Amino acid sequence: METKSPIAAGLLALFLGSLGVHKFYLGYTKEGVILLVGTIISYLLTLVLIGIIPLMIIGVVCLVEAILYLTKPEAEFNRIYVEGHKPWF
Repeated sequence: METKSPIAAGLLALFLGSLGVHKFYLGYTKEGVILLVGTIISYLLTLVLIGIIPLMIIGVVCLVEAILYLTKPEAEFNRIYVEGHKPWF
């Protein structure tokens, strides 16, 4: 059985979350690509000031996930996010 560190996942979500790195770490490729592409498109849209709102939403999602990952005990974290493969929150 594979285990992942909730501390590593939480720190990745906190510092590199908008790039989807924490999702790739947990094996959620589709969700990681969604975050990465969403961030790239949002940065491009900031040229016309529309992209600020999606960037803020992505930031809040990553912050919530970081808090959830960092506050869960390792056994519960692995049961929910690694074995249960729960991709969001």
